Amino acid sequence: MDRLNRTRLLFGDAAIKKLSSATIMIVGCGAVGSFAIEALARSGIGNLILIDSDRIEESNINRQLFALDSTINKEKVAVAKQRINDINPEINVVAKKLFFDKDTNLEIQPDFVIDAIDTVSSKIALYQWCQSHGIPFISSMGAARKTDPTKIKIDKLSKTSVCPLASKIRKLVKASALQDFDTVFSTESVTDSPEGKNFGSLITVTGTFGLFLANYAIQFILNKPMQIRQ
Repeated sequence: MDRLNRTRLLFGDAAIKKLSSATIMIVGCGAVGSFAIEALARSGIGNLILIDSDRIEESNINRQLFALDSTINKEKVAVAKQRINDINPEINVVAKKLFFDKDTNLEIQPDFVIDAIDTVSSKIALYQWCQSHGIPFISSMGAARKTDPTKIKIDKLSKTSVCPLASKIRKLVKASALQDFDTVFSTESVTDSPEGKNFGSLITVTGTFGLFLANYAIQFILNKPMQIRQ
């Protein structure tokens, strides 16, 4: 039986060919990124580039798909690659353990990029890299401290509201003279003001963020004219 049978029934053979020939890069393999990666792998994307510098911690288990008791202390990209290979061994997976910043220089040209990074400076660096290389992308805004997945939506960064992270990103994007781009964000208000760098989060929200990102990427690939690969 064709493992993509149900996807093929939905979209058809030509769409499956588009998905299998596409290359999508996901930066950030945590709470949001792990669900985006899982969805892309199960939907037939043929080439995935995974970027993350972290190892799995026990505290990740409440929300990160790759975090299991058996994977604690392992590199996220390595665990992700192994899981993808178990989903579909025909997927070409490139796993890069690195922290994306302004000095990152990648000799790759994916068809699409998903930003699931937490660090603000890294997000700006990724936007700059994508726009300078003419690579389309979508970015996740803040998914922590939220409990209502029905408040999640997709819109241009300039149209975001409520989200504290999006507010900060908007200012930095303007200061960097970057073009507007699509984001996944939540309109749910954040009322608490926790101390420290760690925020509470819920898998039903972070996972939905990741699925929104993956669906956007899939639709982008399907609506893109077929590229003839030499």
